[in-house]
Amino acid sequence: MNTRNQLDIPQIGTRTAAFRESVIREMTRLGDKMGAVNLSQGLPDFDPPDELIATAVEAMRNGENQYTFPFGMAEFREAIAAKSLHYNRINADPATEITVTCGVSEALVSTVFALTESGDEVVILEPWYENYLPACEMAGVRPRFVPLREPDYTVDPDIVRAAFNDRTRLIIVNTPHNPTGHVFSREELENIAALCQEFNVIAVTDEIYQHILYDGYKHISIGSLPGMADRTITISGLGKTYAVTGWRVGWAIGAEMLTAAIRKVHDYMTVCAPAPFQVAGITALNLPDSFYGSMRETYDRRRGMLLTTLRKAGFTFPTPVGAYYVMADFSAITWDEDRYTQPDWTRDRAFAEYMAREIGVAVVPGSSFYEGTSKGTSKVRFNFAKREATLEEAGWRMERLVNCR
Repeated sequence: MNTRNQLDIPQIGTRTAAFRESVIREMTRLGDKMGAVNLSQGLPDFDPPDELIATAVEAMRNGENQYTFPFGMAEFREAIAAKSLHYNRINADPATEITVTCGVSEALVSTVFALTESGDEVVILEPWYENYLPACEMAGVRPRFVPLREPDYTVDPDIVRAAFNDRTRLIIVNTPHNPTGHVFSREELENIAALCQEFNVIAVTDEIYQHILYDGYKHISIGSLPGMADRTITISGLGKTYAVTGWRVGWAIGAEMLTAAIRKVHDYMTVCAPAPFQVAGITALNLPDSFYGSMRETYDRRRGMLLTTLRKAGFTFPTPVGAYYVMADFSAITWDEDRYTQPDWTRDRAFAEYMAREIGVAVVPGSSFYEGTSKGTSKVRFNFAKREATLEEAGWRMERLVNCR
């Protein structure tokens, strides 16, 4: 019999009480348990380019296995600077304006901690990638959610303006957008840039999907717009473009004064990104432009495969023009809703459970990308960064949805 009383139990801090465990990673675990095809978490199921693996292995064999400078190898930062100038039209000094981080998520957390004070406000465009909210809550800043306009998830400038005030310190922008696949237009970014300059706000822009684009869409970095060079942190990384999500290598680019603060947080949080993967990153960033064209063609075929499957199954959705996700509405689908209804589950969570357990396909509940539990409840997110054989298998399994109609 346990005789310990309440006073014997250590007190636990409340800093994490406001947010939940990652639903995306939870759905991956559920899918693995059920033997489902994983279309939930944004990880490819194919290997990166051979030359990246060869470079990483060679680096390990050549002794690149210890700490680097906290803010990254000089040669890697130089490669990032060259790529940023060529592709993003951002001129960054690799010595003072680039910080190599342990992935984009760490770059985002380090940026929020470094550039805000407790009680500040951060504007977040909704729906949003789920890591943004915990970063704000751990830093003690208040998120202000601004809904994107459906069905295409565009920015309403009047609604964004209403969220800005004298307490606003940052706005987090993600383009191409996770979970919707929207690519922000120049006009949308110029409206945000004008507000940042009017209210003295810093734009923190997550551009991890910057090379994954379709239908002639172009990526624009808000940091390249007039007046934004000194008030933008541009975040990206190796994981998505080069199919190395497990390497955990990202970077943050910003003016020297902003970067100096971010580097201090990064140093104490993770010390440095993995050394051999930074070496391989130099190879990645020096791949020819033809690599990106070929990658887009491959993803475009896979996008087409998944969209065809979803239409046949009865989902509705706007066609994504960037990244590799589809935010799909399941309202027209007949499914075993009564059996999967639970008091503590939203409707989309119940549907995600049904998909994993009965259909054999793991997805992410739409409400996990929104504040509270009342929005996104008729939607789930699919990921098509998969081998064609994987998407074919998912298509065969989702024929069960067609047969239920």
